[in-house]
Amino acid sequence: KMNKPVLERIELEASMRTALANNEFILYYQPKVPLFGETRFEFETLMRWVHPEKGMISPGLFIPLAEDSGYIQTLGDWAIEQTCRQIEFWNRKGYKNVTVSTNLSPVQLNYGNPLHTIKQALGNFDIRPEQLEIEITESGLMQNEKHAVALLNEIKSLGVRIALDDFGTGYSSLSQLKKLPVSELKIDKSFVQDVMKEREDASLVKAIINMAHSLGLSVIAEGVEEEAQTHFLQQEGCDYSQGYFYSRPMPENEFQEWLKT
Repeated sequence: KMNKPVLERIELEASMRTALANNEFILYYQPKVPLFGETRFEFETLMRWVHPEKGMISPGLFIPLAEDSGYIQTLGDWAIEQTCRQIEFWNRKGYKNVTVSTNLSPVQLNYGNPLHTIKQALGNFDIRPEQLEIEITESGLMQNEKHAVALLNEIKSLGVRIALDDFGTGYSSLSQLKKLPVSELKIDKSFVQDVMKEREDASLVKAIINMAHSLGLSVIAEGVEEEAQTHFLQQEGCDYSQGYFYSRPMPENEFQEWLKT
């Protein structure tokens, strides 16, 4: 019994290393909805693994495993390439005002070479650099802040947008935030879900929005599940919101239908 979880982990890691070649990984898409008119279509890519025997495997299971094994660098490079491929496809379909974000793992940020991957993808696909956005987390920055900031500045110099994800859950200070080459802050869902119930959460969300705007950053609220939350965010001047109230993450074929509505 003690050995069973270890064996399952080893088997899953072995399967993961062949899954990419077998086209088992796919990207899902979740919209970021503008709260003040359609300035642009924004979407976030989310990786999914459809195992031939086990079915859909939770990202909460395979992402940490990929990070521990170092395989996340290969998966992350694939996600960047696929994201750019999809943007090019939507451009050709007439959706020119599209920005799609993909998540950059702390392992990629601190130990990989995402700059090379991004340059290559921008060269291979007919997209504008600002149509690609890279999402990073506060915790990822803390591992090797000097290296991470230098790398992000190089990525930004290409014209690629950068968003700071899960803002409020990490340890970044205002002085650190001032140094980061980010265009957007994403307010973590743990603050958004209780804005209608907890005065402290509502005050924190207001403060984050005001601070971000004073720094020239746009703001996205994650985890929106109720209409009342949307009204609150609109009232406070939040730029975009994202969550199940608008749409769950969808595979590309379903997302094509969503774009037409």
